[in-house]
Amino acid sequence: MKAPAFSGRAARAPSGPIWVAPWVIGFLVFMALPLGLSAYYSFTDYSLLETPVGIGLDNYRELAGDALFRRTMVNTAIYTVGAVGLGTLLALGLALLLRRPGPGVTFGRAAVFLPTLVPIVAATLGWGWMLNAEHGLLNAALASVGVAGPDWLGDRAWAMPAIIMIGLWNVGGATIIYVAALQDVPPALEEAASIDGAGPLGRLRHVILPMISPAILFNVVTATIWSLQIFAIPYILTEGGPEHATYFYTMYLYDNAFVYGRMGYACAMGWLQFLVIVGLTGVLFRVSRRFVHYHAA
Repeated sequence: MKAPAFSGRAARAPSGPIWVAPWVIGFLVFMALPLGLSAYYSFTDYSLLETPVGIGLDNYRELAGDALFRRTMVNTAIYTVGAVGLGTLLALGLALLLRRPGPGVTFGRAAVFLPTLVPIVAATLGWGWMLNAEHGLLNAALASVGVAGPDWLGDRAWAMPAIIMIGLWNVGGATIIYVAALQDVPPALEEAASIDGAGPLGRLRHVILPMISPAILFNVVTATIWSLQIFAIPYILTEGGPEHATYFYTMYLYDNAFVYGRMGYACAMGWLQFLVIVGLTGVLFRVSRRFVHYHAA
């Protein structure tokens, strides 16, 4: 018996909405609804246990005069500049060392990428043990050569550099992206530059970096977004100390929401953080027009 014929449109009509429905529902429930509620709560006095009370722009006005809020902004900016800048240089240096096939290169690539697979809590606890002022591995190594190591996490002058150093632990992902981008640099361009008298630094500046500039932009943008939201490492190791030297924006947001019971104030902080990240990302893309060069595959 011959099956009834259906037009292509009729056969496909129900399938589209059915297949996208899980995504649409997930987006509405887990993205759109929380965003809308957080925007509403940012204009209220809300403690999570009582009905929100509208207070207009008071939360945002209070942010303008909050000294601890300004301190966390400065700390977060310092960390972001240090972690993104040093992380970019370290990842590029490792990628240049690992770009060419050779003995141990495969192992080196795996070793560089491996730390990104370690859960952040486990890695942070390991770093806390290594940076212990009395029994830490790092200070023991320094003592073996006659150097007295500092109190990495207890000294205000060293706490921020220590957190930045720990942040460099995860440069493996960026390194692998740079290694992949370096494979697309045409050897003919480097040979031509060498014939024209360019040395290693000249070839790096005028050939290699422009060719991999899209990968650099991608890594810098993603690293900046993650750095502006740093939370787990300082929360576990220092809890913001000593003397708020490592107290970051997201930690203050968390404390307002779940320690002080000021969810409305925390939502205002969250929206300000969101706008800063979006604005800074837009600035990076705007500036990149002068430095990032795209080429046909």
